[in-house]
Amino acid sequence: MTLPATPGRMKAAIFASSKTNTSHTSSSSSTHSSPSQTPSHTLSESMMEETIDNAEAIIKKWDPKGSYSHEKLFQENKDEAREFIKCVQELRRVMHVLVSNRSGPGKLARAQNSMHLAMERLQKEFFQILLANRERLHPESVSTISSRISTSLSSDSEKEDSFCLSDNDIRVAMSDLRQIGHCMVSSGYAKECVNIFELRRKSVVEEGLYNLGIRRYSSSSRHISKTGWNILEDQIKNWLSAVRFAVRSLFNGERLLCDYVFSASETIREACFTHIAKDEAINLFRFPELVVAGKSKISPDQVFILMDIYEEISELFPEIESIFSYESVSEVRQQALSSHQIVGQLVQTLISDFEKSVQKDSSKKPIHGGGIHPLTRSVMDFVSSMGEYSGTFQDIIGEGSVSTRIDRIILTLLCKLDTKSRLYNDVSLSYLFLASNFRFVTERIRSSSLLECLLGDESLSNLDRKVNSYIANYKAMAWGKVISSLPDRSDPSLSIEEIEAHFREFSAAFEESYRKHRAYMVPDGKLRDEIKLAVAREFVAYKEFYDAYLELLSSAKNMEALVRYSPDNLGNYLSDLFQGTSMSGISPPSSSRSRVSRFLP
Repeated sequence: MTLPATPGRMKAAIFASSKTNTSHTSSSSSTHSSPSQTPSHTLSESMMEETIDNAEAIIKKWDPKGSYSHEKLFQENKDEAREFIKCVQELRRVMHVLVSNRSGPGKLARAQNSMHLAMERLQKEFFQILLANRERLHPESVSTISSRISTSLSSDSEKEDSFCLSDNDIRVAMSDLRQIGHCMVSSGYAKECVNIFELRRKSVVEEGLYNLGIRRYSSSSRHISKTGWNILEDQIKNWLSAVRFAVRSLFNGERLLCDYVFSASETIREACFTHIAKDEAINLFRFPELVVAGKSKISPDQVFILMDIYEEISELFPEIESIFSYESVSEVRQQALSSHQIVGQLVQTLISDFEKSVQKDSSKKPIHGGGIHPLTRSVMDFVSSMGEYSGTFQDIIGEGSVSTRIDRIILTLLCKLDTKSRLYNDVSLSYLFLASNFRFVTERIRSSSLLECLLGDESLSNLDRKVNSYIANYKAMAWGKVISSLPDRSDPSLSIEEIEAHFREFSAAFEESYRKHRAYMVPDGKLRDEIKLAVAREFVAYKEFYDAYLELLSSAKNMEALVRYSPDNLGNYLSDLFQGTSMSGISPPSSSRSRVSRFLP
């Protein structure tokens, strides 16, 4: 905090001040004149003496070691703070004249001593404002309010500065820092001011990232390789929730604060922001790259959280480029871009790996009851997610369309399902398996508007036709023997023995098929009803036979044994099909008429 007060340093500070002002002040009406602009001939010896005397009085009053050392000039005495800044500006003007005129050393030494004392006070004030307003000057607050604070670099706006802003704590703190910062920089004390600012603000960024769950990552990926996927997935999710806030609030707020406080010097603005944000930002954007490098065995089903990373960086990159626009922080932009590209490359690889895994699937175990195969579920889960990420996926794959890629994966699945259907000994169950799995595919496509749009109506129509053909084939293979046990049409010439034989054959065939197919499974309720109704329509022939010949058997002693099922009972039995429940015998159906039985009035 102690500043050296050597005459040589003060003389250098004066000329540094002139250089700073002429380089970074755009308005010709600057209140801080360069040596060439100093009206040396208009300042008499008495006027300079009076200016030095007045400055000494004001500055000594606020001597950091004096009676007012515990008071906060800028936070408690706004009028005197304004007077203090004004007297420093006038003192600096006198010092320019004294140096340019090579006046006697006495006055210059007095002015230098006062300037040194003033800088000590301003340095202390600068530190106190940063310390006292640490919470108020949180980057998120700065980001929010910055749009309402003028960041004009013209000296006209600087003359009014904090005294024209509304009495808002954040605005006042920012404006006070700007006043002090400009005064110290233009007086040649940039280093002292900047050091305090960088130290305090860097800790704010570090703390903010720590609170977001961001830790210091090693440049090596070894720690990632030792982390289990469940833990790493949680870390990725935390990174995804943190990076947006970090960019739009933390780093953006710090950039805005640096730009505002040190508006008079672009060089200082850049240096400050670089020191405060560069290392932390590189560490933040290095994480995705380390994930890719550290996990050599990332499974395809983990690809979508990587696509979340890709999307997040894609969306934030314009802001990253804007916030980290300085050449000195170009490494931040490069790191973000590198992580983006590496994640995209891995996504491509994982999707290709998934396609290959579907092609190579060689499971030989048939699914009990002809239900939905796990491969069908996993592929459609994957494809549905691909549809949700279609825009990002298109950006990653570049050439070719997303719909073509998805079509190819689904076609591979359908071919695999056809192969797996041959694992069943019962051909009818093969068709039931295909109908269920193909319907599952179509329903998953229709449940996603994006996927439905990508694949189009023609693809869905083709799949629907396939399902209908499988239902027809199932019906023929499963129930054809039952229906064929009946005569082609009612024939009055049939003998009683022939009629009894047809009833016995029908009952035996029906019971055999019913026992078998009750154990089969159709998970989709709508498809289950469609198949039941299709089968029920075939039994209209039994109702006609039943109505035509039942009366002829009414006198038979074994009537109940011959005619075991009424049309109503058949409909109720059919309603119990495809529940995946096996049974050794055949139990009575529910007494209530099902929706299937309406086809057997």
